[in-house]
Amino acid sequence: MIDIIILGIIQGIAEFLPISSSAHLIIFRDIFGIGTNIGSEIELSFDLALHFGTLLAIIIYFFNDLFKILLDGLTKGTKTKNGRLFWYLIIATIPAGIVGVLFEDVFDTFFRKQLWLIAIALIVMGIIIYMVDKKSKITINIKEMKWYQALIVGCAQVFALIPGFSRSGTTITASRALGLDREDSAKFSFYLSVPVVAGATLLTLIKGETLTIISENLMIFGIGILISFITGLLCISFLLKYIRNNDFKAFMIYRIILGILVLSMLWQL
Repeated sequence: MIDIIILGIIQGIAEFLPISSSAHLIIFRDIFGIGTNIGSEIELSFDLALHFGTLLAIIIYFFNDLFKILLDGLTKGTKTKNGRLFWYLIIATIPAGIVGVLFEDVFDTFFRKQLWLIAIALIVMGIIIYMVDKKSKITINIKEMKWYQALIVGCAQVFALIPGFSRSGTTITASRALGLDREDSAKFSFYLSVPVVAGATLLTLIKGETLTIISENLMIFGIGILISFITGLLCISFLLKYIRNNDFKAFMIYRIILGILVLSMLWQL
């Protein structure tokens, strides 16, 4: 139970901060041993359940915005700014969706097992996030984006399929490079996670024995989702307030330290 709570908190924090939730779940499980007693047969499904908890946090926190975007997108098409944003989010979802479906086994069986690669990704992406943010100028807001800019952010999101790069990190960095400010970059990243996580959840549910696994472990999945949901709500609020007056230096330093720690522990094994 303690492990479930810890992993739920880790997911809630790391999903929204640009530090890679997938990397943290893997590192805490494979290196620090937290969650190993949950069972390897439900590992991937449980991780996805934690992501579902943070998805609910986004939907609740941004409910009014998301409702307006969805309503305008379906009823008014691209005639309004919210309508255009809806279709741009769809466009941005396509690259990661295609790559994720075609190479799902590669990402699940290879990249999730390469701790050295995850550590390097943490370090490299941490530096990229900080450097891009420092050099980027604000030229547009979230509702002034063009479709090709949304597609660029979506292509950047593909790298997040490799644990360590971070979905929020790659999308925020791409958005900053395109001229969005930090807050709008974070919001677009949050909005974009809705179709991505919802799609991944649906695909997992309809394949294999996922529904059986969930039904046999309702308490584990339920508590994990609840904890990641509550923690996620708090972290969304924190990040949006933090980046109004701060850059990403602290996240870069954290990622570098964690990456070096993982590499040093692997060297000793």
